[in-house]
Amino acid sequence: MAKPDKNTETRVTTKVVPALKAPRWIQGFVDFIREQGVVGLAVGLILGLGSKSVVDSLVANILNPIIGVLIGGDSLAHRYVCLKETNGVCTSRLGYGDFLSDVLSFIVIAAVVYFVVKGLKLDRLDKPKAEEE
Repeated sequence: MAKPDKNTETRVTTKVVPALKAPRWIQGFVDFIREQGVVGLAVGLILGLGSKSVVDSLVANILNPIIGVLIGGDSLAHRYVCLKETNGVCTSRLGYGDFLSDVLSFIVIAAVVYFVVKGLKLDRLDKPKAEEE
């Protein structure tokens, strides 16, 4: 097979497929999804909801009994103040133990998020380059 001469022009034809034209409002929505990182936010939300059940279980099954024994009783979650008593039975109670359990769950979740962000150094991603220098 003979080599083509250097002066000979080789033409390659390519067929250009036109991009699909979407309505302006749909294109704006797609650009918003791409630019704002909504997909990453959705993934983070799903993982956060999944980890919430683990943290709730940690607080309810491990931390509450330990705190309950330390303060004298069986569990923090079962703590309440009786507001109204009828025939020796508490008919209206203020369950401060459940509230404290939820506060403890929030603190544990906030601490985990803080240490993950610091550990992965994700907080630097939000700062503009000029501030880092």
